Amino acid sequence: MNFLVETLRVLLLSVYYALEALVRLVVPPRRKSVRGEIVLVTGAGSGIGRLLSLHFARLGSTLVLWDINKEGNEESGRLSREQGAPRVYTYLCDCSQRADVYRVADQVKREVGDVSILINNAGIVSGKKFMDVPDNLLEKTLEVNTLAHFWTYKAFLPAMIASNHGHLVSIASSAGMIGVNGLADYCSSKFAALGFAESIAMELLKLGKNGIKTTIACPYFINTGMFDGCQTKWPLLLPILDSHYASKRIVDAILREQVILVMPRSLYIVIALKNLVPVKIGVLLAEYFGVIHCMDQFKGHAKSE
Repeated sequence: MNFLVETLRVLLLSVYYALEALVRLVVPPRRKSVRGEIVLVTGAGSGIGRLLSLHFARLGSTLVLWDINKEGNEESGRLSREQGAPRVYTYLCDCSQRADVYRVADQVKREVGDVSILINNAGIVSGKKFMDVPDNLLEKTLEVNTLAHFWTYKAFLPAMIASNHGHLVSIASSAGMIGVNGLADYCSSKFAALGFAESIAMELLKLGKNGIKTTIACPYFINTGMFDGCQTKWPLLLPILDSHYASKRIVDAILREQVILVMPRSLYIVIALKNLVPVKIGVLLAEYFGVIHCMDQFKGHAKSE
């Protein structure tokens, strides 16, 4: 009897949630206010990190900016003040080093307060074939793109749990959903970051901490310089994303408390096909969409976004 009751419950709720999702395509949720919230952005010294900082500055948030590049980070701080941020704090932090993350996190808690919106954005990419990547760079990719998330959550999540208020944001990648030729280390780190963020969301759900929201952003290549040289076979179908457009979409997803953001939207179809079709068809589609060759002309730079 329990089996039948629970099955019926799941079927009815599935229909309800599907209809709810369809309605939200037409009438999206209202954006929340982040005025006065303490927003921490890792990798804030350039690229998407800087643009996210400027968006939140205009929304009246207090900004805590971390980067290993002191000059770039201070420039992001200056620009954020110009955009109206009431308070901006910049910190030199190597997110690949656990001790450094904990040290700077303690400093932030003393000098600024408890972070209420944590944006794990810092990332690096080698762009080399797996056998050509030096061991130290493999480790660094995982340390920055994945392990840093562990340490920042350890540092700032307890206060969010205590107050049942906060927002955890992971800037992952579509490469965390689909393996890409020439990005074995990067894909591994982003698959891990995605799995970690989803698991923490489930833990918070089980704890009943519904005041702590989670957002995972999974964009295609963005023109920040990090993936310079990468090619897209069908730019109308899978365009290289403009950084200003991508940052705006990410901020909008945070404000609407969207759990997962994949962009461009065409990637939803690609990901669905990957999980539905036989492996050989999946390989055929990977060739068709250009996944096999997109990294052939990679130049890029191995610096935080």
